[in-house]
Amino acid sequence: MGSGTLLQNGLRCTRVGIPGAARKIRSIRPVRLGWKRVIVYLLVCATVITGALLAVGFHHIYFDQANLPDIGPFARFEFPTIGHIYDANDQPLVEVARQYRRITKYEDIPPIVRDAILAAEDKNFFSHSGVDYSIIPRVLGKVRIGALVARLVGLGGQDEVNGPAIFPQGGSTITQQLVRGHFLKDLTGFQNLTAQENSNQLRQGVLLPRALSCMIGARSALMLVRKLEEIRLSLWVERQMQEHFGSKRRAKEEILARYASFIHMGNSQYGFAAAAEYYFNRPLATLTVYDADKAAVLAGIAKSPRYYAPSAKETGRVLRRRDHTLGLMAKNGFISRDKLREAEQRPIPVVAQHKDKALQAAAVVENVFEELKGRHADFGPEDLRDGRIQVYSTVDTRVQQIVNEALEHGLQLYEKRHPGAKGLIQGSVVALRNRDAGILAETGGRQFYEGRFTAYSDFNRVTKSLRQPGSTMKPIVYLAAFQQGAFDLDTMVPDQPISVPDGGKQTTKWISNSDGQFKGMIPLRKALAESRNAVAIWITEQIGIDRVLQMSRSLGVQTPLQPYATTALGASEVKLLELANAYRTMASGIIAQPYVIRKIVRDSDQVAAHIEHGGPPVYVDDDALSLIQEGLRGVVRIPTGTAHALDSRGFPIAVMGKTGTTNEFRDALFVGSTYGPEGITVAVRIGFDDNRSLGPKESGGKVALPVFREIMLGVYREKIVGPVPEFPAQMEQSINAYLKGDSVAYAADITKRASPQ
Repeated sequence: MGSGTLLQNGLRCTRVGIPGAARKIRSIRPVRLGWKRVIVYLLVCATVITGALLAVGFHHIYFDQANLPDIGPFARFEFPTIGHIYDANDQPLVEVARQYRRITKYEDIPPIVRDAILAAEDKNFFSHSGVDYSIIPRVLGKVRIGALVARLVGLGGQDEVNGPAIFPQGGSTITQQLVRGHFLKDLTGFQNLTAQENSNQLRQGVLLPRALSCMIGARSALMLVRKLEEIRLSLWVERQMQEHFGSKRRAKEEILARYASFIHMGNSQYGFAAAAEYYFNRPLATLTVYDADKAAVLAGIAKSPRYYAPSAKETGRVLRRRDHTLGLMAKNGFISRDKLREAEQRPIPVVAQHKDKALQAAAVVENVFEELKGRHADFGPEDLRDGRIQVYSTVDTRVQQIVNEALEHGLQLYEKRHPGAKGLIQGSVVALRNRDAGILAETGGRQFYEGRFTAYSDFNRVTKSLRQPGSTMKPIVYLAAFQQGAFDLDTMVPDQPISVPDGGKQTTKWISNSDGQFKGMIPLRKALAESRNAVAIWITEQIGIDRVLQMSRSLGVQTPLQPYATTALGASEVKLLELANAYRTMASGIIAQPYVIRKIVRDSDQVAAHIEHGGPPVYVDDDALSLIQEGLRGVVRIPTGTAHALDSRGFPIAVMGKTGTTNEFRDALFVGSTYGPEGITVAVRIGFDDNRSLGPKESGGKVALPVFREIMLGVYREKIVGPVPEFPAQMEQSINAYLKGDSVAYAADITKRASPQ
C-alpha cells in the first residue's frame, strides 16, 4: 500500500489509463452521438473496462504471491489470550489481558455449538476451499445496479459515507471472516484496508484501487479491494493449513477452532469459550444438544456483538436472531423439529451482573510489569497481557489477604477518630522475605478509593510514592555509628538542645524532641528506643553525614538522599519499598534487591527464566549488625520505647522495629522484622495523598503500628512463613540486664528525689 495522492470522489483522474477512459465516457454528449450510439459505446467501453479489471483481479487472487503475511503464528494458534500471575504456591493470583480469550481446540467445541456456527455462518465450510462460489449469484443479486450504472456515467454524485453501498455486505465464509479479523485488521501492511473501508477518501498508490475509485467512488473501491484481498488470503490460508496439517479435513477443523477462539463476542470477551462463561456462567464444554438455544445465541453474537449480545436492556433483537439461527440449524438437519420448537420456547438467559471486583493484588501486578520492563530484556508487559508468557510470583495469597484486611482495619480505626477523613485517608504496606527480599505481599493503596475499586494501573504508593521516612531513618544513622567503631548501645550520648544549618540555607534550625524535653546524658540504646531527635543529630555530626548516606546505599536505599544533617531525622524522601529493604537487610545481614517474579513460563509451558535471588552478606561488621538488631529489639522491649505496645501477652511474637512520624504528623510509619534470614519484614505507611496533617498525636505508634501488629499476628498464627524466629539468647539477656539496671537506677533516682535535702 502506498501513500499516493489523496483521491476523493469528484477529483479528476489524469494519470491512469482506465480512469481516463471513464472520464472520456462521461464527456460524451448524447445529443451529438445519438442515444443508440451512446448506449453501444457505453456497453463496449464498460465491457472492455470490466474485462480488464476482472483480469487484473483474477491474476491478483489466484497468481499473485506478493506481500503475504507470515502463516506461522496463525498455524501455531498464537492468538492473544489471558496472562496469569501465579502466587508463591502456584495458585492463580490475577488474570491480565487485552483481549479476554480462552483458546479452544476443535475437539473441545461441543457438536451443538459447531452446528450452530456452521448453520449461521457457513453451511458449506467443510466442502469449499476458503471461498464459497455457490453463493456468488446470490451476492451479485444484491448489487445496486442502478447506483453502479449511475456512478459509471457520472450521474451518481459524490460518495456518501453513511449512504447505501453499491456492493452488499455479507457472503463471507468462516475463513474469510477469520482472515478479515486476523490478517487484514491486525497485521502491518493490511490494516488500512479495513480501517479505511467506510471512508470516502482513498490513499492507495497502486493501480487497481485508484482506477476503481474513479469509476465507482473511493468507498466502493475500498470495499471491493478489501474483498479481493480477503478472498486471496482465504484461499492461501486454506492451502497453507492443509500443507501444515496434512489433510483438508484436519485443516478445516483447525480453522474452525481458530474462528471459535478468535472472534469478538462483545463485552471485551473473545471466543465462544469466554462468551459462554460470561453470558451463561457455564463452561463451553458443558453445552449439549439440549442447549441448542444457547448455542444459537452464541452463533448470533458472532454475527454482530453490538446488536446480538444478550443484555438486560435489549432482548428482542437477540431473540429474533437466535430463532433465525435455530431455524437454519433445523433446515440443515442439525436439530430436529421437536428440538427446534423446544428451544424456541426458552427465554433468553438473563446475563449475570458483572460488577467490578476488588483486585486483591493490584500493586503486585504493577510491580510485575515494572520488573518485566526493567530486569527481563526478552519479555515485556505486552507478552503477559497477550498470554505469551505466564508469571510465577513470590507473593503468597494468604499473606496478601492478611495485609489487605489489616490496612483496611487500620484506616477504619483512624476514620473513627476523624470521621471527616472517611474514604480519603490512604496507606501502603509491603512484606518482604528476609532471606532474599522476595515480596510476600504488597498493597499500594486502599482497595476502594474515589468511588471505585483499585486497579493495577493506579498509583502504587509502595514503589512510586516519595515521602519522608521520619524517625524510621534513625536506625541507619545508628548503624553507621556502630560501623564507625566509636559507639555501642551503652555509650552515653547527650540529649540536649542542638542546632543545624537549615537545609543548606544561611539560617539555623534548633532541634527538639517530640515530647519537648531533653534528658541530658543517656545510654544510646535509650535514645534509639525513645527516638530522641537531638541525639540522632549529634551522632550524625560526630560521624559525618557522608557515612550515613553511604550506609543507606549499602542497605538498599537507591533514591539519592540530601547531604544535610536533617536527613538523619527523615527529612529526605524515600520509597516505602526501599525503606522496607533497608530494615530487611539489617534483620538478616543479607544484601538483596526486592523482587516479585520468581519464574517466567512461555505459553508452550517452557520455563523461560528461573530467577535466583539473594546475595552476599552486607558490608557491615557482624558486631555492628548485632548492635542495631539489639537496639531495634529494645525499641519494643524497653518500656519507654516507641514500639513497646508490641511487648505484651497479646502479641507473642518477637519483633524489632521502629516507628516514624513526619513533620506536622503528615505521615505515620512503622517498619519492623522478625529475626534473621528466616524472618520477614513489614513496612506500613499511612497518610493523605495531598500531604495534609493526620492530626495532633497521630503518630506512627498510634496509626501504623496496629496495622503491623495485625499482619504479624495473622501471618504467624496461620503458620504461613514457619515458626517465629527467636532472637539470640545473648541479645535478649543483654536487654534484660539493661532493663534491670535501668529499673534499679530509676528507683534510686525516685528515692533520691523523695529524700529531704
